[in-house]
Amino acid sequence: METQTQTNGLVLEKKNELKQNGVTTTSQVVNDKIAQLVTDAFDAVMEIDAKILNPTQVRGYNFEGGLDYSKLFGSFKTTGFQATNFALAVDEINKMIECKLKPIDLDAPGVTQSAKEFPAIHEQLAAQNGYYSLCQRSNCTIFLGHTSNMISCGVRETILFLVKNKMIDAIVTTCGGIEEDFMKCMAPAFMGKFEYDGIMLRQNGLNRIGNMVVPNDNYRLFEDWLLELLDRMLVEQKEQNVNWTPSKLINRMGKEINNEESVWYWCYKNNIPVFCPAITDGGIGDTLFYHSFKNPGLKLDLVEDIQRMDLLTLFAVNTGSIILGGGTSKHHILNANCMRNGTNYSVFVNTGQEFDGSDSGAKPDEALSWAKIRPEASPVKVYGEASLIFPLLVSQTFAKNFPVNN
Repeated sequence: METQTQTNGLVLEKKNELKQNGVTTTSQVVNDKIAQLVTDAFDAVMEIDAKILNPTQVRGYNFEGGLDYSKLFGSFKTTGFQATNFALAVDEINKMIECKLKPIDLDAPGVTQSAKEFPAIHEQLAAQNGYYSLCQRSNCTIFLGHTSNMISCGVRETILFLVKNKMIDAIVTTCGGIEEDFMKCMAPAFMGKFEYDGIMLRQNGLNRIGNMVVPNDNYRLFEDWLLELLDRMLVEQKEQNVNWTPSKLINRMGKEINNEESVWYWCYKNNIPVFCPAITDGGIGDTLFYHSFKNPGLKLDLVEDIQRMDLLTLFAVNTGSIILGGGTSKHHILNANCMRNGTNYSVFVNTGQEFDGSDSGAKPDEALSWAKIRPEASPVKVYGEASLIFPLLVSQTFAKNFPVNN
């Protein structure tokens, strides 16, 4: 009995010792053996000497030296993750601007035969259709694509800055982006919360867009205004044989709103075509539907609009594409650039992922496979929400490096 007690006491003592030392054994010989095995394992992992692919060291901004926004944004290039992608996007947009401000150079490498031949036929084409005067206006034709929510939010004012100062050449957007710009000229939208209850909002006549709300009254004002304009357009179609297209409709709406707070007013004023392939997908579509019964006959020619869009790329010397979000706006710009074997410069800003096979989330490399981006290009995708990213991008590109008349 005493021997059993002594044995149990020894086992307990050993267990307590192991608890104190973790899994380390009491035998140093065994410990040394395990240490050697660990060393061998590490050596096996680290046996390949590093070959540095990029000598640039990771380093962020040091606020000890005070706040300098230019240096802060400059430090993004070596910060890593999406900060670095942001800095690369700044470089890519500045390349577009630099290319645009140069004199037209038809002898530069990569210029298409269509672009080279355009000057010889320009006058003849322009005499037949004034739209040809919008082709090849500079050394780089810059397209901006954005989803409707960019007009819903305060990015509208950033886009207005670009078109007012003739910094871009064409826009592709969706129906909501067209109508909400005009609605804001008639009545404001308001801040809200993502958490607002949908039923409560419906009962109060408020339509939620993220953390903003648009009152039903805004749509009533817009639709009444548009219906009267559609009546006049129908008369012009019948009496003057006008062939209306979605881009011509948007241009006319921009003229009629006659409000300097409107993005589309400045596009009208500065001859910047605005394309909306999905023009019926929103309040404009609802109004066209109603008008087709109230006063039938108005037609919108989608085929002429694809001609107008693709001619801009066909005859372009170089192209740049800045695309906020995905969907129709993104694909329409990139697909048009197939007319010239791809865009030269491109920046995507979106939160989309590619695992579902959608074009919205596709990385630039996928567009390369479709000849939508040129093989020698250096496209950039910033994974981020555009209402935060795009104004900052403009602050470091167009606002800094593009001449402004006033």
